[in-house]
Amino acid sequence: MFILPQKDSGTPTTSPGSVSTQGLHSNHGDGLEREGSGKPDQKPLKLYGVGDPTAMFSSDSPYLSSRGSIIKWFWDSAEEGYRTYHMDEYEDENPSGIINLGTSENKLCFDLLSSPSDKHCPSVCLISSLREEVARFLSFYCRSPAPLKPENVVVLNGCASLFSALATVLCEVGEAFLIPAPYYGAITQHVYLYGNVRLVCVYLDSEVTGLETRPFQLTVEKLEMALEGANSEGVKVKGLILINPQNPLGDVYSPGELQEYLKFAKRHELHVMVDEVYMLSVFEESVGYHSVLSLERLPDPQRTHVMWATSKDFGMSGLRFGTLYTENQDVATAVSSLCRYHGLSGLVQYQMAQLLRDRDWINQVYLPENHARLKAAHTYVSEELRALGIPFVSRGAGFFIWVDLRKYLPAATFEEEKLLWRRFLDNKVLLSFGQAFECKEPGWFRLVFSDKTHRLRLGMQRVRRVLEGKSQVEPRGPHR
Repeated sequence: MFILPQKDSGTPTTSPGSVSTQGLHSNHGDGLEREGSGKPDQKPLKLYGVGDPTAMFSSDSPYLSSRGSIIKWFWDSAEEGYRTYHMDEYEDENPSGIINLGTSENKLCFDLLSSPSDKHCPSVCLISSLREEVARFLSFYCRSPAPLKPENVVVLNGCASLFSALATVLCEVGEAFLIPAPYYGAITQHVYLYGNVRLVCVYLDSEVTGLETRPFQLTVEKLEMALEGANSEGVKVKGLILINPQNPLGDVYSPGELQEYLKFAKRHELHVMVDEVYMLSVFEESVGYHSVLSLERLPDPQRTHVMWATSKDFGMSGLRFGTLYTENQDVATAVSSLCRYHGLSGLVQYQMAQLLRDRDWINQVYLPENHARLKAAHTYVSEELRALGIPFVSRGAGFFIWVDLRKYLPAATFEEEKLLWRRFLDNKVLLSFGQAFECKEPGWFRLVFSDKTHRLRLGMQRVRRVLEGKSQVEPRGPHR
């Protein structure tokens, strides 16, 4: 669910008591413990939420249909900060421009990818050979127990198109998917704008309740409660969306957790769509990443659909290349039929096949260098946050750190969160605020670190300037 007009933005943060936002990996010390900012009269955090993108929305254009007006509203609300950024981007010729630490894009290895193929693409009919390359690529990097089959591969122009296509072919209008929140907010648009499919948020919170728990941890119990709540409101849930590694948390699900979620889905005959777009961007060796396709046996292979793309792992957002692997031939055929609207040019198909088959370059040059640069950038930002005494959640995957700035909000509301975001933007640094990810605790921000050293350092200097100039609020007691 995207950022929608709210009647009451004073959403409660956490329950009263102690909250720990310690890091997810014990060797990192990626966070600091502190008291929760809850007040005695706070309401408990809601455990689920059924999305309705049309709620409190009215058309403001005489030229657009109601659907067109909703699409325009999504664009306008999402792009406010980015329009400001693009009008005043940081460059060598504009050193006072805005540093973008909000867009999850890997800018660290453009130099390794700056030699596009100059070979002529003889035909647009390469999809069969491309499917074979994708199947071999995923078999190797997902560590599948048996070779994956080319006939189970679907290729469209990006994961956004795959989400949209899957929503359309799996759901009737008005039906829904479960999704753990916070989550990458654009998925709301992907499943709604074409398919008119809703999202039921499974709300996660930062509270750590025991030694075996971590902040924003997804459990089957939370999935069950969200599903039961949606059913009680008459909402038909058809599937579950998982992002692994997770965006914006950087969380990585263990094989045991994946099996639990998949078994939950099988019990309720739910499809599971797994977005693994950051699969090759796990830069901490100690973090054991496991693709769903690496599991020895899927509980319900006919309802398990795995997505991957080159946009994140290879820094190729503009080329628009996304893959779906599903053993369900009805689903594969239905999604493939939409390639008329979401297909790839022959040139892009050829270039992608060339890239995916170059295993030596990927393994010996690109991935080691990319991981080293990601780790160095992550280390720098982590140290800066620790120096500022700011708790955060990170686990060594993806391009971002989930930062806890709740103590800088005079009140625990999304209005105050937006004001702090605006203060960052006014000081020429763009972050992403938590409400855009459907986080129900105001004050969390996603900070992207996958940028060149000079821009990252300048961006963090501007973050520090904002926070040190902002009067802080004590976790408990009167404001100061």
